Amino acid sequence: MASQRKLGRTADQRKALLRNQVTNLIWYGRIETTEAKAKEVRRIADRMITLAIKECDNTVATTKETHNDKGQSMTIDVVNDAPSKLHARRLMMAYLYDVQEQKNSDETKKEYKERTKDNKHPVVEKLFREIGPKYKARNAEKNCNGGYTRIYKLGPRRGDAAEMVVLELV
Repeated sequence: MASQRKLGRTADQRKALLRNQVTNLIWYGRIETTEAKAKEVRRIADRMITLAIKECDNTVATTKETHNDKGQSMTIDVVNDAPSKLHARRLMMAYLYDVQEQKNSDETKKEYKERTKDNKHPVVEKLFREIGPKYKARNAEKNCNGGYTRIYKLGPRRGDAAEMVVLELV
């Protein structure tokens, strides 16, 4: 018995398609696709968001002792991920594709590099910094869990009459 829809593709193509659509849903907030694909993407995206909600505030503050170029020892306060958040981050990085942030039109190349130098995985960072806290507050306010995506039906596609939908984050 299959645990997911086959979507008329081989396993590697199906996995790549779902990874791409989940990544784009998280990055852009909405995608337009067929109903069958949207239902599969919804399952995976809700799991990723739930993982981000559970681990978004799970950090550990530590002090780090380093030596500078003059040989002096310095102590620096550092905020690291807790082991469970690190595990969640690695699970997300293994599944989601890396999407590079776009350079703004009024931004120089030097400013763009300075802005994006610390952010190697912007999609995962968006999940932990924006989406996770947003839905955590929503869950506390409404006293519910789940339901982070919404599907709007658009009608049949002209070529093959496949039911088209818009899948978006609530």
